[in-house]
Amino acid sequence: MGRILLRVLGLLVVSSFCCGITQEHKPVLTVSPSWLRPGASVTLSCRVERPSAGWRFYWYRAVPDLSHKNYSYVPLPDSINGTVQDSYVLHGQTHTAGYACRADGRNPDYSTGYSEPKFVWSAGPDPTASLTVTPAKEQHFISESVSINCEGDSPHWIVKEFVTLNNRSKLSDCSTWRTMSGSSCTFNIYSSYRAVCWCESGSGAFSNAVNITGHNGDLFLVSPVHPVTEGSSVTLTCRLRGQNTVSNVIFYHNDKLIQNNGREELNISKVSQSDEGFYKCEYSGKVSPQSWMAVQAVSRPESSTFPVLLVIRSVIGVGVIIILLFLLCRCIKSEASQDKNQQQVYSSLLHGDLRVYEKNRRPENSGNGQREDPEEIPEYDDVTSE
Repeated sequence: MGRILLRVLGLLVVSSFCCGITQEHKPVLTVSPSWLRPGASVTLSCRVERPSAGWRFYWYRAVPDLSHKNYSYVPLPDSINGTVQDSYVLHGQTHTAGYACRADGRNPDYSTGYSEPKFVWSAGPDPTASLTVTPAKEQHFISESVSINCEGDSPHWIVKEFVTLNNRSKLSDCSTWRTMSGSSCTFNIYSSYRAVCWCESGSGAFSNAVNITGHNGDLFLVSPVHPVTEGSSVTLTCRLRGQNTVSNVIFYHNDKLIQNNGREELNISKVSQSDEGFYKCEYSGKVSPQSWMAVQAVSRPESSTFPVLLVIRSVIGVGVIIILLFLLCRCIKSEASQDKNQQQVYSSLLHGDLRVYEKNRRPENSGNGQREDPEEIPEYDDVTSE
């Protein structure tokens, strides 16, 4: 009886271990880079707590499901049968998107669930969805009211945030920590608030993403929350709590001093890719937090090269026409010359000149005095066949 109880207890232990193995082996997905430059490659990495040579990894796109406040998962191309490698490279990614992974071991009991979704954020505009921030800046004082509005093709939107606090991150949406009013979410910035915010629609679309930070100090930098288009102008200012702007400000770009001339603002008249980076300001010994200013490259229109291509095509076209006309003239001239020769032949025959006939006629006797086979002697009824 005791042995039976021990066996039952052993089975229960094994069963509980196998049942809990999925949670124990829940994979962790990482994406690199997390902030996307349009068209760049993105690497997904799936990590399992107990590495094994027998794992196969499956990769998914996370599609928003607002009805369940969750995500559905769609397999990525070439991932239906899984991969042996624990990484997956995405090429040509252009907009904000969510991803997840899972893993299967050789033993079916070692199959994991889906990882927590991770995101690749793009600050660039999306033609199907867009996010705007009011006031339109990245840094905000504590208790300042911020409004995020979602727009696009879908009538149903929700604001998502990925908050980082004390080196810990949390994904949530406006309906759980704020009240959505239509497609807008308004809230007050709290201490040490640092988050990436974006919009998700009921049709599965993602908007552009923005950084929003709360600052508990007295000085912060007023910088664009959205990317600045290459070639446009931008103005950065320094704001002191209780004042709109201050003068005698020092500005830094990537920790390098770029302006110290007593002005109250930093003006960049024509933004280039080299202007992208971190900015901060200093006033009266106080230094603001730094903010990232993104620069969006201008797509080079084909119209700029169209006139040149048009000229080249025109020249090529004219050249081809000239060559064709030249060949046509040669053909006409050749045919005219051939007709002239034929007329001479006809004229010679009509006037009894048999030399033409004799010229084209083989001799009846060969060199050895024997007559050639009549069947091998060609007919000359049509003299013009020459």
